[in-house]
Amino acid sequence: MDDLKGKALNLKTLVDYADGAVVSRTLLKKETGNITLFSFDQGQGLSEHTSPFDAVAEVVEGEGVFIIAGEPQTVKAGEMIILPAHVPHDVQAAEAPFKMLLIMIRSEA
Repeated sequence: MDDLKGKALNLKTLVDYADGAVVSRTLLKKETGNITLFSFDQGQGLSEHTSPFDAVAEVVEGEGVFIIAGEPQTVKAGEMIILPAHVPHDVQAAEAPFKMLLIMIRSEA
């Protein structure tokens, strides 16, 4: 991860797609939070879960469907969504594979 610091990064090329899989790469990991880049093959996703902290998901490529408290929201490249703490949510690749940057800040304040 330290090899990424101080450099311009192209989020579209930092993680590849894999057939039938979700791939992740942690770009920054600190006690106070993480930044992780994900790629989702078509039809792949993360199952419903909750987090103790808010998170920001920015779609880098393609589009994903984020289901928050049972309500689906399609988010396209260049858009972001805030995933609220303690609320069940999941994410699925829409009609094409997609990539997203997830920013988690560990703070309750």
